[in-house]
Amino acid sequence: MAYGQVLADVIGTSVANSNLGAGNATLMKNRLINGDMYIAQRATSATITAAAALNYATVDRFYGYCTGANVTMAQVAGSGNNRNLLQFTGAASVTAIGVGQRIEAVNSYDMAGSTATLSAYIANSLLTSVTWTAYYANTTDTFGSLASPTRTQIATGTFTVTSTLTQYNAQITIPAAATTGIEIVFTVGAQTSGTWQLGLVQLETGSFATGYEYNNYQTQLANCQRYFEIFGFILDATNLLRSGYYKITKRAAPTLTSITINAGTGGVLTNLATPNDVCGVYQTTVNSVQSNSSWSASSEL
Repeated sequence: MAYGQVLADVIGTSVANSNLGAGNATLMKNRLINGDMYIAQRATSATITAAAALNYATVDRFYGYCTGANVTMAQVAGSGNNRNLLQFTGAASVTAIGVGQRIEAVNSYDMAGSTATLSAYIANSLLTSVTWTAYYANTTDTFGSLASPTRTQIATGTFTVTSTLTQYNAQITIPAAATTGIEIVFTVGAQTSGTWQLGLVQLETGSFATGYEYNNYQTQLANCQRYFEIFGFILDATNLLRSGYYKITKRAAPTLTSITINAGTGGVLTNLATPNDVCGVYQTTVNSVQSNSSWSASSEL
């Protein structure tokens, strides 16, 4: 049999059996970053405050929110191919929980006018219904806030789930207007107890749910650091100003937030960073001891 025919048969069989890209193959097909929940630069667990803004609190690139009462959002150990899961723990009076990811236009532009497949492993120990919704931004990479969204719904649907982690998928017709960025959101209702888990979340072009696209850890970390990273500075008695480059150039000029500051006697550190590749800190008082600080740089959508 000719080599070309063998290759065609392999590809055809893979597509038909929904296995293309299984294992560790990297075809750059998954438009969602960190869908396997491996990277958690901020924290492995956090409390999400009810009715607050979108919370980028734990697993990178995924925000969470809730209404009615606070919930816990955490990266937890999974099993099998799901090494890590994103888990929400319910509480009395909770009326809804949501989790989502916003995809930059540069990473989703070509999906406009095509069919896409959303897939995820999901389990819920209390509820039997999980809703998924796809949106596109009205203006490029601008989706708005939780209270005032600036997005248009593409499609929505419901998965009937159980307490056993199972893969679900849905096909989505992406409109031609969706060249401005895509947002995927999963929601549940009154999670008043128990846990809700998600893993191996993938959005890809085509009408079949294929095997999850695994990236090597360093590549996935770099993809996440385009939107968020933690970095540090050391200033001494001869350094009032220090600048440097981010590990990865940010999507846009980031917002810097101090995490810890140890400026010595009278030292104050001030954020001077505005570009998306260069950062700097300034010490207003010269100290006789080193000034150590750590900061976060965020350019989330």
